[in-house]
Amino acid sequence: MLSARNRMTRSTDFAATVKHGTRAVQPDLVIYARPGNTTAAEAPKVGLIITRSVGSAVQRHQLARRLRHVARGVVDGLHRSAHVVIRALPSSRDLGSARLEEELRAGLRRVEATGARR
Repeated sequence: MLSARNRMTRSTDFAATVKHGTRAVQPDLVIYARPGNTTAAEAPKVGLIITRSVGSAVQRHQLARRLRHVARGVVDGLHRSAHVVIRALPSSRDLGSARLEEELRAGLRRVEATGARR
């Protein structure tokens, strides 16, 4: 599981990351990323957006658990102040963890490449 210090919990962090972050669209996920507050020594934060369009409550919770597990493996490669929001699209509910991890890593690479060009 994703540790508590790496979980994004404040709605203002979600809103700022989605509004001002760089977006990478994958077939089943949309990844938003932005640098956090560089003056504060904090851990990277990851947040999930899983709407009702994904499926029933049981399906959404299963997907959230898979995404948190996948994010745990990716969080070590993030900048220490990075904020990442993962929006699950309805097609993601039927995917396995391996495919979710591939899409997350590909999206983060695209975000880094886009951020480097800015």
